[in-house]
Amino acid sequence: MLLLACLFVGIGLVTAQTQKVTGVVISEEDGQPVVGASVLVKGTTQGTITDVDGNFNLSNIPSSAKTLQISYIGMQTQEVAIKPKMKVVLKSDAQLIDEVMVVAYGTTKKESFTGSAEVIKSEKLKERPIANVTKALDGMIAGVQTTSGSGQPGSGASVVVRGYGSINSSQAPLYVVDGVPYDGNISAINPNDIETMTVLKDASAGALYGSRGANGVIMITTKKGDSGKVRVNLKANWGVSSRAIPRYETMNEAGYLETVFQSYKNNQIINNGLSPEIAGNAALEAMKSGATAMLGKDEQYNPFNYGITELIDPITGKVRSDAKLKYSEDWMDEAMKSNPLRQEYVASFSGGNDKTKYMFSLGYLDEEGLLKTTKFNRYNGRLNIDSEVTNWLKAGMSANYSRNESNTAVENSSGSSNVWFSAQLMAPIFPVYEKDADGATIYDNLGNAVFDYGKNRPAGANSEWNTIATLYDDKYSTQSDNLSGRVYAELGDLKNTFLEGLKFSVNYGFDLINSAGATYYNPYNGNSVAVKGSLQKATARTFSYTFNQLLTYDRKFGNHHFEALVGHEFYKYRYDYLSATKTGFPFGGLYELDAATNITGASSYQHNYAVQSVLSRLNYDFADKYYLSASFRTDGSSRFYEDNRWGKFWSVGGNWRISHEEFMSDISWINNLSLKASYGLQGNDAILDGTKQNFYAWQSFYDLGYANSSMSGAAVTSLENKGLKWEKNANLNIGIEAKLFDRFSATIEWYQRKTTDMLMSFPMASSLGFDGYNKNVGSMRNTGVDVTLGVDIFKNTPFTWSLTLIGSTIKNKVLQLADKPEIISGSYIIREGETLNSFYTATAAGVDPATGEQLYWAWDTDENGSKGQKYITNDMAKATACKEIQGSRIPDLYGSIGNTFKYKDFDLSILCTYSIGGKVLDGVYDTLLYGNYIGQAKSKMLERAWKKPGDLTDIPRIEIGKSYIITDNSLINASYFAIKNIALGYTLPSKWMKSIGFESARLTATADNVVLFNHLKGMDPQYNFTGGTNFGYVPVRTVSLGIDITF
Repeated sequence: MLLLACLFVGIGLVTAQTQKVTGVVISEEDGQPVVGASVLVKGTTQGTITDVDGNFNLSNIPSSAKTLQISYIGMQTQEVAIKPKMKVVLKSDAQLIDEVMVVAYGTTKKESFTGSAEVIKSEKLKERPIANVTKALDGMIAGVQTTSGSGQPGSGASVVVRGYGSINSSQAPLYVVDGVPYDGNISAINPNDIETMTVLKDASAGALYGSRGANGVIMITTKKGDSGKVRVNLKANWGVSSRAIPRYETMNEAGYLETVFQSYKNNQIINNGLSPEIAGNAALEAMKSGATAMLGKDEQYNPFNYGITELIDPITGKVRSDAKLKYSEDWMDEAMKSNPLRQEYVASFSGGNDKTKYMFSLGYLDEEGLLKTTKFNRYNGRLNIDSEVTNWLKAGMSANYSRNESNTAVENSSGSSNVWFSAQLMAPIFPVYEKDADGATIYDNLGNAVFDYGKNRPAGANSEWNTIATLYDDKYSTQSDNLSGRVYAELGDLKNTFLEGLKFSVNYGFDLINSAGATYYNPYNGNSVAVKGSLQKATARTFSYTFNQLLTYDRKFGNHHFEALVGHEFYKYRYDYLSATKTGFPFGGLYELDAATNITGASSYQHNYAVQSVLSRLNYDFADKYYLSASFRTDGSSRFYEDNRWGKFWSVGGNWRISHEEFMSDISWINNLSLKASYGLQGNDAILDGTKQNFYAWQSFYDLGYANSSMSGAAVTSLENKGLKWEKNANLNIGIEAKLFDRFSATIEWYQRKTTDMLMSFPMASSLGFDGYNKNVGSMRNTGVDVTLGVDIFKNTPFTWSLTLIGSTIKNKVLQLADKPEIISGSYIIREGETLNSFYTATAAGVDPATGEQLYWAWDTDENGSKGQKYITNDMAKATACKEIQGSRIPDLYGSIGNTFKYKDFDLSILCTYSIGGKVLDGVYDTLLYGNYIGQAKSKMLERAWKKPGDLTDIPRIEIGKSYIITDNSLINASYFAIKNIALGYTLPSKWMKSIGFESARLTATADNVVLFNHLKGMDPQYNFTGGTNFGYVPVRTVSLGIDITF
């Protein structure tokens, strides 16, 4: 009996010491059950996950446990008090990100932020099939401009935040990864690992980064682990690529020969004095033979079945109607790969408990290029760990390794080794492969088509060269190993003690890049035939680290909230470069220097740079209505002489939440209304070259004599400038943010960015014995307006539709140049009172209908330098002396239109970008239209060129050997509208997935760089920020399918 009593007492004690909980987890957004949500008893490892109906059941919970932690990917983690029966509503993580932003040295709530910043979430990044995350910024944030960038596999885009802040310094923003400035290769970061990207646009947001944040800051936060069981996520993406912009419209074989005939005929009339009646026959003879022959020996490059004198009518200039082509080969088509493939695979593992969380990911990307033989491969891995070691110590680390391998092609040059130059300008009459007398392709013994190296082609058609063959015979390769690490430790914030709110943290981050590259030109085709091939091998090592120590104090006393920060930071950068070049290979296909005989070049150098900083910040708010912020940072840069080394940078800002005022309490349709303003000063030293001390006279080394047996020496080639000082950027930002009817949102900001003491490298005449020197030269101002509007057209229904409109304007003006009022460089000018890098060309005045000559506007200048009355002339020298400013690349308005549709388990997003105004100087178009080399392709626009007296046209007569100058006719309207991205997704029903052991699965179909509408077919108006184009690797359109599985 006693034993039985003891048994019942024991059971009662056990029962009293445990709890049982049942509940359901649902989504706030649609009220549907959340399947697979993690439910963890805080402080223990005990937990479970929700079933297909969102239900969970936990028993034997210790009576001491008070809290459950519920989490799910894409939703905010909730901590709720334990009850026997529970209903937990999870909010979308998108709402959380809208409320909390990562900013300089911390986080803040968006509504309390005094500066200008915008966030891009991972949901938007995953819609873009990209290797480099910079290409995801286009059209996403007001005030941020991107170039289309090279279409080279793995390449990125150039990014500018709120315009140019310097004349010829770097305009690139500072990248910060997991709280530490990043010097690594952006392409080494897998976009799938990124949780958010926050762009800081004004001084209040970025001044705490001092000199390095003068051009804006892009803060990248990578994904973290979550408590609960191990969650595995697998992603796969398969795509196919093509040109994103069409080809330039060029003439076919018949049109080309007719146009060339007209240019030869005009030459006979103008220069040789022949009458039009006999000039035609003379032109045909000149095309066939002599110094200006362009059809090769025995007309081997005549693609038609008639000789040239029989093919073209000397009077009408037309190809006879019964002519047949013996061959027709397109050089660009031969250079392009047919449907290059893209495949990417990512596996991530995350989990942990309420103390320690981790995320580990692996990724592989294989991206083929549009050009044959070009490709990019990336192998990457990331590990993130965050741990709450004790209640007073937190620590964590993140590490990323990436192996990048690329085979590239020469671009952005007017050289024959650039396929984009050579293939686009090759006249259609010249074959890629050798032909017999009947036009049939000749094959070698192995059955391969034999390349035609153009021994008898004219110089303008790359004689003795085959640019398609160089894709196979030459080599441009790079391999890089990228390693980045971040570690942190945070002490303090002891609750309910006098130390509450006080924290001390240390952060250390490093970035290491080891890269090796090879540039090989074969010995039998191309620009190294004369030296029997050449090979350059180069290695580079970049290592940088940042170490900071931060003390923060964050407390709230009644309605008063204070947050103070003081800290110290040290940054060190080192770059080491080594290269060697040799020529003289016995045969092709040898990619080691040992195989060559002559050393033609060897070089090495080192770049060192260091910045030491002291920083501070104070944030204050009263009653969640009035927010004030102030920051101060002083940077000491190794790039300046010691007297000018330290720069002082600061910012102040305020935010008034009008919607929280008592007088607004009855206006329920205003959810949020804030007025904010900020002003601050930042610095820039980025123009200065760390390979030498810019404040001392510099000695450049030289050698005299022959390769491998020269005499060395040194000469002072750069003047000293110990007075060189910081370039300064003063930023003013005024904005208003509003959310109305829980449906409409608006952010409108006006800004002014003024640069003073601009740094510039001044060239000097070589006769003076110096290359040039660096100097602070003047001031410049950018002003603009950024507008972001959003509306949920349909919400809280099975079908939802959200619309986002972004628009930005910017005006640039050079206020002062120190030594002289203007700096001219080719077709560009920097002049006081004008836009930076304005186009500066002669002004066309039409075409003389009597002679076909290009006419220009000109004027004479008196002895006092005053301009006289304008008049029209055909004198090119006079027109060149009378250049005028013709506008710039800067648009009047640019932005985007984004639509997101959802219906049940389907979602569709469409992003369009636009730009209105600005001009582009298109080098490809200009060469196709005005290039006068024999053998170059011709633009179809030449069909309307002047041909005879009385013709009314805007294109002058074409004439073999005639020179042309750039006029405003060469400038093209840069306005465009682009469908940038379309993404369609389907999330499989959770009940289906649960039945096969999966948490979720999603299928996607995306198209990137879908279509572009602009003013010139073939032109890329987003090529760069200065408005010039130069035979670059065209942007790529990618259509892909993907699958995303979590279990």
